[in-house]
Amino acid sequence: MKRSYIVLHLAVILAGFTGVFGKLISLNQVPLVWYRVFFSAIILWFVLRLFKVSTAITAKQKFDIAKVGMLITIHWVFFYASIKYSNISVGVVCYCLTSFFTAIFAPFVNRQRFNVTELGLSMLTLFGIALIFHFDSSYQLGIGLGVISSAFAALYTIYNERLVKQYDSRLINFYQMAGGTVGLGVLMPVYLWFYPVNVIPNFTDVGYLLLLASICTVGLYIMFAETLKLIPAFTVNLSFNLEPVYSIVLAFLFFKEGREVNFSFYLGLLFVMMSVVLQTMISVRKSRVVV
Repeated sequence: MKRSYIVLHLAVILAGFTGVFGKLISLNQVPLVWYRVFFSAIILWFVLRLFKVSTAITAKQKFDIAKVGMLITIHWVFFYASIKYSNISVGVVCYCLTSFFTAIFAPFVNRQRFNVTELGLSMLTLFGIALIFHFDSSYQLGIGLGVISSAFAALYTIYNERLVKQYDSRLINFYQMAGGTVGLGVLMPVYLWFYPVNVIPNFTDVGYLLLLASICTVGLYIMFAETLKLIPAFTVNLSFNLEPVYSIVLAFLFFKEGREVNFSFYLGLLFVMMSVVLQTMISVRKSRVVV
């Protein structure tokens, strides 16, 4: 269990860089995400061949895995849209609402009772987000997009929790990235019809996209899937609330975003971090009781 928590927090650190890449890459959020899933699918195809991972599953099973991949793809589209319409700090803090949506959606999807503790901690996170929401009205569109992003992230985690108990995490991620590539590829012409944007990355963008795909997608989501085998989806999502800490530090260092936020932002962030600390303490205590 301790090893799983270490892997989880290493994944959170890697996740902290995703927002930075979103700011560095000049492409609009839709082509950006398409290249991310496309490059990730190619890399994962080589990973499957290198480690000789069996792909002997039915066409229906492949399709079921690929469908879940569309959830994470849509999450990324709204996540990067949130960053581009506001900034990295706002985009990644909104991601913290994933734990709130997990606490709401999971009982319906898994047909279980609501967990009062999870709901309470999620409300603490929600209160923090509410404080952040009012820090600058010019960022409200970005915040709204970030809220939608976190809802799709929650659904992805809930459904992915089922998949990791049946299939190899590398196999899951390959078909999810392939599903995202095909699904978003079909939708992108419609998007471009209404919002014509550049879809050809420049040389610098290609470098950033390859780093984003290999390290912050393939590496990150394999680690993410592995932790779900032993750690509940709610705990994983709430632990990912630490992502803003790393992303905000990077944003302050490289993009000087510290000048753009005020006291209510920091106060809201404090409540979000409190929810993470409390959930970690509860999870560790439960794991000791089980052992």
